[in-house]
Amino acid sequence: MADTIKDTPIKAVQVEALVVLKVIKHSSATFPTPATGSLVGMDVNGTLQITNTFPFPAIDMPAQDSNSNNNSHQDNSSNLAAAAPRAKANTAYQNEMIKFLREVNVDANNVGWYMSTSMGNFINLNTIENQFFYQKEMNEKTVALIHDVSRSSQGALSLRAFRLSPAFMAAYKESKFTTENLQKSGFRYQDILVELPLTIHNSHLLTSYLHQLPSSIPKEELDFPPNIAALQADPNTPHPPLFPNYDSLDLSIDPYLEKTCNLLLESIDNHHTELNNHQYYQRSLGREQAKITAWQQKRKAENAARAASKQPLLPEDEWQRLFKLPQEPSRLEVLLNSRQVEQYARQVDGFTASVSSKMFAVKSNLLPGE
Repeated sequence: MADTIKDTPIKAVQVEALVVLKVIKHSSATFPTPATGSLVGMDVNGTLQITNTFPFPAIDMPAQDSNSNNNSHQDNSSNLAAAAPRAKANTAYQNEMIKFLREVNVDANNVGWYMSTSMGNFINLNTIENQFFYQKEMNEKTVALIHDVSRSSQGALSLRAFRLSPAFMAAYKESKFTTENLQKSGFRYQDILVELPLTIHNSHLLTSYLHQLPSSIPKEELDFPPNIAALQADPNTPHPPLFPNYDSLDLSIDPYLEKTCNLLLESIDNHHTELNNHQYYQRSLGREQAKITAWQQKRKAENAARAASKQPLLPEDEWQRLFKLPQEPSRLEVLLNSRQVEQYARQVDGFTASVSSKMFAVKSNLLPGE
């Protein structure tokens, strides 16, 4: 029975509302620097329940000279913050915190980590290494919660749960991301991350409190309903009024669309840079192979002349010592860039879907001549 529970794959993620508020508060306080922290909870029949969280300590950057570049300083602090979940000091801090939580009878099982991001820019090597560290070292059933601060500022909470796929875990352990290995395994950039369905859970006490918020406090003593069905059937249960929403009539294009398009173009440029590096490797490999072929032909001709004159033959495998083939660069960056481009493309599609429908609705007013 215990082995069956252990082998049950994670099918969904359930996050407590208190955890969501803690993540949002920490992300807003450290913006634009990424906020990272640890998640604790338990696995119940394939549903990973995240019941508590705590942030990792802030990283103190060394003092910079007045003439130094502020952008490079901010990039260094962002990189250190993004790599915090797998730092040795934070691992020790996390174990100590979990020990204290266990002493006060709180869920003390590490179930992953969280990170804040902006404009959906989270598919990078830091995220992959952090999640690989947690799935390999801490606990196989761990997830990465990604909170998009810029997307959430528009009024819709952006909180997603990801895991590394088993195929990517096996490939990353062996560090085999060459063209030959990718062709044999059929691995694609869509197979890097697996997104899990996420739900936010409130306790029954909090749900009852939220139902009482719109109504005024009664002066007389209330008769408590015997069950939930009686509470829902009560005609005195307040319902939220239907407020008019004029935002849907706004024809202006979302300001985040331009920023997302700029990030999309930047990712495409990075993708082309990686492709150029791979093409340079192929040209270098072709030149070296041509030199090796010419050397082998020359050595065979020398050995033929030596055999005719009854002299000892020269070794033909000496080219391995004389020539060094260039090493193929890893294709992991290309896969991550491709996955990031897909992420930006989905965001652009989500931004433009509502605007396009409104533009078609008022097309006759915008183009009266047609």
